[in-house]
Amino acid sequence: MISGIVLAAGTSSRFGSTKQIFVLGSKPLVVHAIDALRDAGVGELIVVVGHDREAVEAVLPPDVRIVPNPAYRDGQATSLAAALHEVADESEAAIVLQADQPGITPDDLRALIAGYYETRGQITRLRYLDGPGPALLSREIYAEAGHLQGDAGARLLIASHPEWVHEVPIEHSAPPDIDTPDDLGHQQAHTTPGR
Repeated sequence: MISGIVLAAGTSSRFGSTKQIFVLGSKPLVVHAIDALRDAGVGELIVVVGHDREAVEAVLPPDVRIVPNPAYRDGQATSLAAALHEVADESEAAIVLQADQPGITPDDLRALIAGYYETRGQITRLRYLDGPGPALLSREIYAEAGHLQGDAGARLLIASHPEWVHEVPIEHSAPPDIDTPDDLGHQQAHTTPGR
């Protein structure tokens, strides 16, 4: 079974408020990531919450498992660790998404899963035309990933063990992150019907 993890515990300091709950199109940012994972066929959905926890939990669909991270201020790696400690026993690998990349598609994630099944490697990562994308971590490195520190998260594992990484090419550019209100406004302009 493939697990789906959404990291939604951050403070959104550059955005100025809790961006996870801001609506893009017809749904909150965090739900875009959840829906992409669900539509890609993952076996469980885990959302890590921390900052403004009640507001984020209020917009989550009922089929997700909520994992609180009281140490979210200590960096993104603490959220990844919290999620990996809660994955199901039958989880063989986990896709890790941020709550601020609404352009990640189910097709992208299905390609990521297929790439994992081709190699069963420790880390499978999407490679967009202009840079890397989300990663899938195999169960054999859950323990190591669960001991990372700071904001680097899985990027630190990738940098430390490039030989672990199998890349899956995606023939389009990486979808933008939503880091500021201007980013959200730009994305809204591109998702408004008729634009």
